[in-house]
Amino acid sequence: MAAKRPNAFPKLHNAAWPGVVGKGSPGAEPFIDLDTMLDLTAAAEVDGLKFDGVDLFLFEPHVSIDSTDADLARLADKVRTRGLVIGSVVAPVWPPTGGGSAAGGEADRKKFLAQVRKGCRIARKLRELGARPYDIVRIDSAVGPAEWAADPQGNTRRIAETFRESCRIAEDHGERLAAEGEICWGGMHSWKKMLALLEMVNQPKTLGFQADMAHTMLYLMGYNAPEDAILPAGADLKDKAALDEGLRKLTAALRPWTIDLHIAQNDGTVHGSGSHDKTGRHCLPNDPNGKLDIPRHAGFWLRDEKGKVTRRIRHVCWDGCMFPNAVMMKPQTWNDILAACIAVRDAHGWSK
Repeated sequence: MAAKRPNAFPKLHNAAWPGVVGKGSPGAEPFIDLDTMLDLTAAAEVDGLKFDGVDLFLFEPHVSIDSTDADLARLADKVRTRGLVIGSVVAPVWPPTGGGSAAGGEADRKKFLAQVRKGCRIARKLRELGARPYDIVRIDSAVGPAEWAADPQGNTRRIAETFRESCRIAEDHGERLAAEGEICWGGMHSWKKMLALLEMVNQPKTLGFQADMAHTMLYLMGYNAPEDAILPAGADLKDKAALDEGLRKLTAALRPWTIDLHIAQNDGTVHGSGSHDKTGRHCLPNDPNGKLDIPRHAGFWLRDEKGKVTRRIRHVCWDGCMFPNAVMMKPQTWNDILAACIAVRDAHGWSK
């Protein structure tokens, strides 16, 4: 196997939060508990290869943002006994999870920063426990595009101020922050708005970009920001040359900021579930309507403009956010996902 597949990096992770995000609210499917998500991840196997780790959402019922040190020690053991490590963690900065808008008033921003601080404390503790070899905490603006659009300049300025304060918190804990670009988050809902925000914060050592292949594909199409579309309206997403050219332009702008990557598939549509607003739909890797060539297009993020592997991203994560529970409970789902991640590493990885 080593001779057949010599690449050891990037490590391959599965996201646990599809068991929580878009679940548990009235009219939505029930949560899938963390133990089940860990078991499904650990059981997946393709050609003798397995997932290396999991990325976590710091929100109940998976992980309480107010976890004690004893709670975190139990969590670390729970992950380790399954042969996994913990990668990036998501701070619950949104109002429904105890946070507040990064563009809001003093009270909202205080809640946002409190969740960042708690998230960074947990992240650092998991590193100290030896269960987490990484240093990335994910944040978003926690405000919708419609609210942001009421005062684009003022709201972007306030988000940048909140993110700069978040950077100071992260630095105190030895962590970095990754801002995930999604069309559902104001000030981050297009590639141009996202780039402008990163440049305004101007903390490249501490704040980077988290690219999700399903979400960033929607950047090309200008959902929620038609003025920033890269592809023309009604473009044929089956036109591989046009899709490639659009992704080259997108990744040339955001790749220098990218510190975390979600492997995903998208069919060119949006989807929402429960309390989660519509964003780029995550599809199974072998979905016949999927528009992305996953191994090929992952390379647009993992290689530089000259085609050289950057080695900046030490682990990639599959994000199946808002997959139906029936799909997630099938072992074959996770074998197919693991196979897609292995293909990415085969194409763009490195040995040590």
